[in-house]
Amino acid sequence: MVTQRVCKELMENVMIIGTGCAGLTAAIYAARASLSPLVLEGSQPGGQLTMTTAVENFPGFPEGIEGPDLIIRMHEQAERFGARFEYGVLEDFEPGEQFHRLKVDGAWRETRSLIIASGASAKWLNLEGEKQLIGHGLTSCATCDGAFYKNVPVAIVGGGDSACEEALFLTRFASEVYLIHRRDTLRASHIMADRTLAHPKIQPIWNSTVQRYLSDASGEMQAVLLHNTATNTTSKLEVKCVFVAIGHTPNTGPFVGKLDLDAAGHVILRRGMQTSLPGVFAAGDVADPIYRQAITAAGQGCAAAIEVERWLTSPVSEI
Repeated sequence: MVTQRVCKELMENVMIIGTGCAGLTAAIYAARASLSPLVLEGSQPGGQLTMTTAVENFPGFPEGIEGPDLIIRMHEQAERFGARFEYGVLEDFEPGEQFHRLKVDGAWRETRSLIIASGASAKWLNLEGEKQLIGHGLTSCATCDGAFYKNVPVAIVGGGDSACEEALFLTRFASEVYLIHRRDTLRASHIMADRTLAHPKIQPIWNSTVQRYLSDASGEMQAVLLHNTATNTTSKLEVKCVFVAIGHTPNTGPFVGKLDLDAAGHVILRRGMQTSLPGVFAAGDVADPIYRQAITAAGQGCAAAIEVERWLTSPVSEI
């Protein structure tokens, strides 16, 4: 714990890391509580929704809304109530007893409370043209995008429980679901693997890796080129969408060794969105390995801001 002097003139009431649904909702609630939150926009302002085209499952938009448009609206709403935004990347974090220090783009900032809403980054295959295809037949979220691919063939890349869950979910919409796995057995739990392989719509493609994405003239996913590692042969698989389900990496690098994290790096939450440090809260995908939805992130951001207000007004948090 650091014991630096407290400079009240430069001290923030609350800083929020991240501008996805969790961070922006927290900013709206904290600003309406007259806390004048400072929100840090990192290397990917808006989070994963900025890479999503249509969002159809966020309440209040019966016709759907583009992911970037939803983020812009939430950003404007937070600014309307007095939230302040700065571009900057969090480089380091020093916890303290009365306040916390954050190193942002080489400069240290001080805050009485902190909401970590830095999200998680999907793991991709790092193939040529991958970024351009995200949202155009390439995604990391079946729950978010599966309904767009009714009665067409799709593919899942992965072999764990998440890949199996997403493959089963996609059977509600797709005509066929190809499960591409680099080994000859799934690493998912036996129950999940058996359920997946028994489904008539799911066809496993063993010992295979995606070598290349193939797009059509309009830039939409058309097919993938597969490499069979057992036979050293290549083949073309025509699909309208590829769902990459090889995991997510929580954006918790500056907090390693300073906050309680699980084995995968997610922030471990206690009651009321509280982390293992007093005055430090977390919300959204950075602390949620299960749901990873825009609406659940928004709900957690709301809860975190309410808890921050309560913490700042409690006697134990006074400076």
